[in-house]
Amino acid sequence: RSSVRVLCGSNWSLVLQGQWMLEFYAPWCPACQQIEATWESFAKESERLGITVGKVDVTQEPGLSGRFFVTTLPTIYHANDGVFRRYRGSRTLEDLQGYILERKWEAVEPVAGWKSPSSIMMHGMAGLFHFSGWIRQIHNYLTGTLGLHVWISYAIFILATLLIGLLLGL
Repeated sequence: RSSVRVLCGSNWSLVLQGQWMLEFYAPWCPACQQIEATWESFAKESERLGITVGKVDVTQEPGLSGRFFVTTLPTIYHANDGVFRRYRGSRTLEDLQGYILERKWEAVEPVAGWKSPSSIMMHGMAGLFHFSGWIRQIHNYLTGTLGLHVWISYAIFILATLLIGLLLGL
């Protein structure tokens, strides 16, 4: 049984309380696969370190990757009572443990308030990522299930965009 806590859109707010280390990964990512065993070992030491270790699969949780503005994989964040810092250190077990034990995170500049995952701005960003996933599902439905040509799907989205723009303009 894994000691790593899996986070999703419905329980991500758990990181606002206590001290966390949170990894954003994708199952297909080679760099993410390389640190998987290290992350599991780090999680097994979490009780001794006084933290909770979590992970987010960005392929399953696009809203969370948008909320945290994840652009590279793997991305690791440290959170302490809702204050977020991006971890940019080495990904060895010793360095991860040292980051917590030696309180190296205190020397790292926190994420700016407006870019904080709990801010209204990042809430909107999460919504945009959800919306893009919804558009991708519709496109896959049109091309895969209905068998429409890709360009017909694009034309439908172009027309929908124009019509929505016209309606909002009125």
